[in-house]
Amino acid sequence: MDIRSSGSYPANKLSNFAPHRFVFDGVECRSMEGLLQSFKTKSPEKQEAVCQLVGMAAKAAGAGKNWRSRGVLYWRGVAYKRVGAEYQKLIERAYDALYTAESFRAALRAAGDAVFSHSLGHNRENETILTTREFLRQLNRLRERLRSEEGKK
Repeated sequence: MDIRSSGSYPANKLSNFAPHRFVFDGVECRSMEGLLQSFKTKSPEKQEAVCQLVGMAAKAAGAGKNWRSRGVLYWRGVAYKRVGAEYQKLIERAYDALYTAESFRAALRAAGDAVFSHSLGHNRENETILTTREFLRQLNRLRERLRSEEGKK
């Protein structure tokens, strides 16, 4: 299943561009893309504004930000080296927050046993805030979590 916003359900709802409301570290977010793009700016106030964006509007808010030269991203006043364990923990916490959105969990559930792919993604950590490998790892991790939780019911 190729995860992309232009795909059919449930792939389109598993895209970072999809609208899902969730709260991350006390900040209301309307999409994972908004949250991810907010990492490109130092200002917590600007981050909160970007977190309200969905889809291409969110992506556009992060365009032109020069984070690559220093390899640093930010969240709530804390700098994170893009390549490092602390950034990976931040990403995992972000996806755990997304998981609280029932609309996201419903899409994970609907995906069943499909093998996830992401043909639009990139693989170099120094060129993207989330590689294809990182993205798919989070989707698979959360699908396993959902299965585990629902198996206990």
